[in-house]
Amino acid sequence: MLTLLIALTFCGTMIYAALSDLLFMKISNIACLFLAAGFILFAPITGLPLQTILLHLAVGAVALIVCFGLFFINAMGGGDAKLISATALWAGFSTSLVQYLLISAIAGGILTIIILLLRKLINRSKIAHIAFLYRLTDPTIGIPYGIALAFAGLWIYPQLSIAG
Repeated sequence: MLTLLIALTFCGTMIYAALSDLLFMKISNIACLFLAAGFILFAPITGLPLQTILLHLAVGAVALIVCFGLFFINAMGGGDAKLISATALWAGFSTSLVQYLLISAIAGGILTIIILLLRKLINRSKIAHIAFLYRLTDPTIGIPYGIALAFAGLWIYPQLSIAG
């Protein structure tokens, strides 16, 4: 039962973040806080040693500082910064974190190419009635990178120490 709750918390939040970013170009603070709180709740219950939990917290804090630096210079969205940080909290200082960052970069690159192609090929006036597609094809709007971040999070989930 605990394994299911952990999976629903992590995977459900990742899926929610991806859909929210796709449909509304926004990753909610609540989702990121829920993800972080889930780790804080489940880590001791699953038997992670205190030293390991503290290391995970440190990794999450460092990720938050780095990502908000990138947000400050307008290189990253705020929701993306929070989602990366919350996911880094779950991954800790591990190969899973490296994989997460690498898969996020690759998936984000592919996502960006696809969206840029859509923006070139699709006549926006024909999709004006489909709000999220109209917004997605707007060249003045950023890329919903939360989709790539969520994909990478789901990819590494089975490897997380807390996933059991």
